[in-house]
Amino acid sequence: MQTMNESVSTPNIHPTLSSAFRSGVQAAATSRRANDFLNRLSPAALDDLASLEPPAHYEPGAILFSEQELPTGVFLVLEGEVKLSMNSSDGKRLILRIARAGEALGLTSALSGSPSEITAEVLYSSKIIPIGRRDFLNFLMRHPEAYQVVTEELSRELSKACEQLRTVGLSSSAPEKLARLLLDWSQNGQSTENGTRFRFCLTHEEIGECIGASRETVTRTLSTFKLRRLVAFNGSTLTIPNRRALESYARA
Repeated sequence: MQTMNESVSTPNIHPTLSSAFRSGVQAAATSRRANDFLNRLSPAALDDLASLEPPAHYEPGAILFSEQELPTGVFLVLEGEVKLSMNSSDGKRLILRIARAGEALGLTSALSGSPSEITAEVLYSSKIIPIGRRDFLNFLMRHPEAYQVVTEELSRELSKACEQLRTVGLSSSAPEKLARLLLDWSQNGQSTENGTRFRFCLTHEEIGECIGASRETVTRTLSTFKLRRLVAFNGSTLTIPNRRALESYARA
């Protein structure tokens, strides 16, 4: 009878692919915190992942997985951003958050085998590694230490979901909700002499879907923020000149 260990395949690691994968992880590390999923895996585990599937380029609008669909696997984000959302039966959408480089998407449904609770849509041109569900489960059996990393990642996702619910459900006003959202996004921004700068390409309607507000309310609130010099726009770039001033709205 075949044992569990015998049923797990051992990959042959291609050195060029492994090097390219490591480079992608290192690039992700420069733009994300060191506690992200990819950055917490051991070198051996990273090399193993590199052997499973090469990175693929996804254009804006591409759907990685959708609500109520059975899981196909896990998606490792090396570059770009992915919008995570959920929809109500009457067509309303809530954008949960924006996933960035270093994150693993689809973990919950891949582990449980249950249909996904969310939809993942590529926001900007991205480099992502799609790993089949069976390959990922076999990877975990070869590297049981990675289960702790997966558990920590699932816990982090829960914390972010709770924070989003707190913003949408418990914040008292649209300015407070929007200030919280912008401050959260700016954590991944670039510090300049003019303030914190980051890419910002969501429409006003999509921003409303992040905070549970109408497009008109978002437009009006952003106009107020600009008049009070709390934010500044330059094309698809948003700058927060004074974080403390914006934080005063977030604590309102």
